[in-house]
Amino acid sequence: MKMKSKNSFSKFRPHPWHGISPGKNPPKLVTAYIEITPADGMKYEIDKETGYLKVDRPQRTSSLPPALYGFIPQTYCGDRVKKLAPRAKRGDGDPLDICVLSERPITRNEILVPARVIGGLRMIDKEEADDKIIAVLESDPFWDEIKDLSDLSNVLKSRLEHYFMTYKMIPGGKTPVKLGSFYDLKHAEKVIRAAMADYIDEFSTT
Repeated sequence: MKMKSKNSFSKFRPHPWHGISPGKNPPKLVTAYIEITPADGMKYEIDKETGYLKVDRPQRTSSLPPALYGFIPQTYCGDRVKKLAPRAKRGDGDPLDICVLSERPITRNEILVPARVIGGLRMIDKEEADDKIIAVLESDPFWDEIKDLSDLSNVLKSRLEHYFMTYKMIPGGKTPVKLGSFYDLKHAEKVIRAAMADYIDEFSTT
């Protein structure tokens, strides 16, 4: 059996959604591909065809994301994710979103961040399951005592709720988003496993 060299590398740029591992030990330790930073007043997202980051829209309000925001590669929000989200009629058909908290500022996007999962936030967007996994920067001693979402400051949780309640809102109008409750690490792991299985169902060619 031919062994993979420690110096192996991709000859071509891998697609961030399909060509990058979901992490070294999912669902506990995952890789997050970052689309938006806390400094961004612009909403960026991955272009599904090319794998490059594209401008989606300017943020309509002054609210900025309180954490690094992106997705877990090789995940998909389909039927299994929908079944874990009461009131959702379907998954949103996107990779599973993740917010990664970092004590030190990280001001650039389109990067890979090793993340330790601690919980999640249930969200329904136009009847679609659109969960937000919440994680902390792996190996950052600042977060050593944060093992589950219950350990996280209520102030940070309130900021996350506020951002997702307002990031699609047109000033003077109503938001299409309905937030459910925060959930713990155990349920977050179920959501990640479901999204990984949905990905295999959606994209497997075998």
